[in-house]
Amino acid sequence: MSDFVVVIPSRYASLRLPGKPLRLIAGEPMIRHVHDRALQSAAKEVWIATDDERIREVALGFGAKVCMTRDDHQSGTDRLAEVCDSRGWPDERVVVNLQGDEPLMPPELIDQCAALLDSDVAEMGTLASPLDSRTDFHDPNSAKVVIDSNNYALYFSRAPIPFCRDGSSEGFPGEIALRHHGMYAYRCHALRKLVAAGPCELEQCEKLEQLRALWLGIKLRVGLATVPAGPGVDTEDDLAAVEAIFAAKR
Repeated sequence: MSDFVVVIPSRYASLRLPGKPLRLIAGEPMIRHVHDRALQSAAKEVWIATDDERIREVALGFGAKVCMTRDDHQSGTDRLAEVCDSRGWPDERVVVNLQGDEPLMPPELIDQCAALLDSDVAEMGTLASPLDSRTDFHDPNSAKVVIDSNNYALYFSRAPIPFCRDGSSEGFPGEIALRHHGMYAYRCHALRKLVAAGPCELEQCEKLEQLRALWLGIKLRVGLATVPAGPGVDTEDDLAAVEAIFAAKR
């Protein structure tokens, strides 16, 4: 596997869960749990990227490397690109974007995502898993991806894709449609290309930023996650569920 770094974008002003990175899980801020997961991977370096002094202070307190970024970024991708430029990373450097609300992300999935870029063709990589049910297939909160014969992304959607023309509208092509996990590996040149292009109509329609990559012709390789990804944290209910998982482990 090529050398890679992990960057964890972290902002305080989450709409659904304010102060999310600093919310406590098992007595520690969530951002620390995410950082610990990244440290357990094969990453050469792990950075927390934030625009908030409260997050910076806490992260430095547990020994993390912190890169302060602008406060006007519209997405984690923009924040990641600023880190690449401020650190002077070369175009071919592989960077994994690990969301700051994934305290249960298995380190082996971080490694697997980075390894997708060992191919000379791939410029981005991400992970997916088979869908569990028809409910998930039709759930607009569950992003779906379909891939080609070489495991490159064809399309992402919140809608149930593909549409089964010869079957019931309630059809569930579970071996074709995959649930997308929101972790990405990038080569720095792909990150810079994404940010320079700005939003496209596809992503604005579906509210899925990864569609910008497909619109630009970036080769995005998809790997089937080798282990379950674990739940992320978006709401108070999610936080309680993850706290329960940590409590059960204790």
